[in-house]
Amino acid sequence: MSSLPGPTNPFPLSFSRPNHAQSRISVSMKPDPKPSNAGRNMVTTAERRLGQAKMKEVENRERKEETNRKIASKKAISIILRREATKAVIEKKKGGSKRLLPKSVLDALHERITALRWESALKVFELLREQVWYKPYAGIYVKLITMLGKCKQPEIAHTLFQAMIDEGCVADREAYTALMSAYSRSGLFDRAYSILDQMKKIPDCQPDVYTYSILIKSCLHVYDFDAVDSLLSEMEMHGIRPSTVTYNTLIDAYGKAKKFVEMESVLVQMLRQPHCEPDVWTMNSTLRAFGGSGQIDMMEKCYDKFQKAGIDPTIKTFNILLDAYGKTENYEKMSAVMQYMQRYHYTWTLVTYNIVIDAFGRGGDVKQMEFLFRLMQSERIKPNCVTLCSLVRAYGNAGKLEKIAAVLRFIENSDVTLDTVFFNCLIDAYGLMGCIAEMKGVTEMMKRRGCKLDKVTYRTMIKAFSMNGMTGHAKELQKELRSM
Repeated sequence: MSSLPGPTNPFPLSFSRPNHAQSRISVSMKPDPKPSNAGRNMVTTAERRLGQAKMKEVENRERKEETNRKIASKKAISIILRREATKAVIEKKKGGSKRLLPKSVLDALHERITALRWESALKVFELLREQVWYKPYAGIYVKLITMLGKCKQPEIAHTLFQAMIDEGCVADREAYTALMSAYSRSGLFDRAYSILDQMKKIPDCQPDVYTYSILIKSCLHVYDFDAVDSLLSEMEMHGIRPSTVTYNTLIDAYGKAKKFVEMESVLVQMLRQPHCEPDVWTMNSTLRAFGGSGQIDMMEKCYDKFQKAGIDPTIKTFNILLDAYGKTENYEKMSAVMQYMQRYHYTWTLVTYNIVIDAFGRGGDVKQMEFLFRLMQSERIKPNCVTLCSLVRAYGNAGKLEKIAAVLRFIENSDVTLDTVFFNCLIDAYGLMGCIAEMKGVTEMMKRRGCKLDKVTYRTMIKAFSMNGMTGHAKELQKELRSM
């Protein structure tokens, strides 16, 4: 396996900034024991100007604070520049005032929708509807319904859809599509198709390519390819041409399902359409499909073709290449990609670090893995559970018990949220090293942290007990596993 040499560090070096304080030109003057009147006048004038500037700055600050206090008294909410403070005030004022600042309430609502905090978003929306300046607006309802769909809350989305109509808003194609998406995302396809049929009966709400693309994507999530073919035929019958997004969705789904013939067929159809041009999403989906299945030559050929077509790679593209090379243990090409990223100043993300740390860890290059982990911390990129799993797995394979203990100490001093996957990885590492007592201690740790033992946990412990000749313990766990 090839390690990265020290001098050719595959990361952008930090720029040394000039010290402006040292670079200033200093002029030394001979001391004058008896300052002249002109000198005194110049000093007095400078002091007066400086004093006036400070007074003006203080006056401006006081005037601004007074204005903010007046607004707060009239609107019942402080003008706070920091977003977190604004959110706290809005939560505190819930149900209190009906004259809050529109921007503060709308910003808080938008932030919660973006973060998919649906319960909090609905509370802020209730607060919004209580304001004296509130007027029903369909756009806000559509955003909320879309958010609820992503959060798998279709019934609440339907209630909100009905409330929108009751308030006098017109339910247009976008609103119906959002509601249809809410049902299809939750696997309630009967309700989703019912809404689609309802749209066909309303003249101004006829389904468009966006409507069909969303339903197609939901069908692909459950691998219902027959339903997808039916929807594509229906689109063709109504004269609706698939968009680039539609084709990208199909390419990505067929690639993940290892249906390479169908994927290539869709790609050929896309290239034949004059109005559909492949983009970086097309490239990434195609590379991920071939790279994930170990077809490195095909992945590289596609990469060259997309580049010749004028499609530039992104950090996600390089992450896909790194992941493919790492899983096939092609460390030379992996290092070449890393050096290319350094040369053209691509900023590494958490995903990038996780990929390369895991690759070198699986390859047994613990030193290179640790170097990348330290570099990740120096770049102030916070490790997550995936990062820690890679470290524990590598140390377990290398039989480094003390290193696993160091990882656990790191966790104690951090706020990383651990999940069952991490604990399963930790159990597996201890099992490989024959540390049965430590492995049993992990289950107690899981209970303290509120993580439930799943089937993978039991299978991992059964394997560890069997490897260490503890067949009695393994049989007991097998009984518990069958009863789950």
